[in-house]
Amino acid sequence: MSRLEGPPAEGVRDLYPFLYEGRADLESVLAEACRSTEEKAAEIVRLRWQVAEASADALMECAGEMALRFASGGRLFAFGNGGSSTDAQEVATAFLHPPYGLSLPALSLTSDVAVVTALSNDVGFDVVFARQLAALGRHGDIAVGLSTSGGSANVVRAFEEATRRGMLTVGLAGDEGGRLAELDLLDYLFVIPSSSVHRIQEAQTTVYHVLWELTQHALGAVPAP
Repeated sequence: MSRLEGPPAEGVRDLYPFLYEGRADLESVLAEACRSTEEKAAEIVRLRWQVAEASADALMECAGEMALRFASGGRLFAFGNGGSSTDAQEVATAFLHPPYGLSLPALSLTSDVAVVTALSNDVGFDVVFARQLAALGRHGDIAVGLSTSGGSANVVRAFEEATRRGMLTVGLAGDEGGRLAELDLLDYLFVIPSSSVHRIQEAQTTVYHVLWELTQHALGAVPAP
């Protein structure tokens, strides 16, 4: 296999240096790809265990509080930016349309493009989630915000609005928690101790699926894990 032709896209060389370092044969490229994959898989396994050991009690307590609110007619609102917006949609889907157990009222604030773009254009992107919670949220509802950096201004503003409305606030962040870790108003914050956006999002996926299962258990819909 000859050297790859043409200049690599910006950032690609840093991510996959073994593809561009001189002449590379197929066997060595595949070996390096396997090594990189195994390394990343081992890293996320270690990270998930680390989060489980640090947050097991908090996850169970949080799920219990979520169950109490669902049982009293509360609804879940999820939000985030970029990849976290996709995760917010998955959070809402997991609770609203689960593979088994109870279907629980949940909505992603990133799903309505017309609302998101109208608020962004007419008011400002920092309030794109807070304005929706101001219109839809009520005491006893649940706000779940995701941010890999923990520093998203619109996520912070949304939690401030959720707190004013008496909602249960659940944050998921990465690294050291960013601005979310500095807030005194969050009921629960689960921080993924990694600087890698990819590993953070993978571990956050585990966290909110565990929250879903524990909530189902607390409501008596599924057996104890």
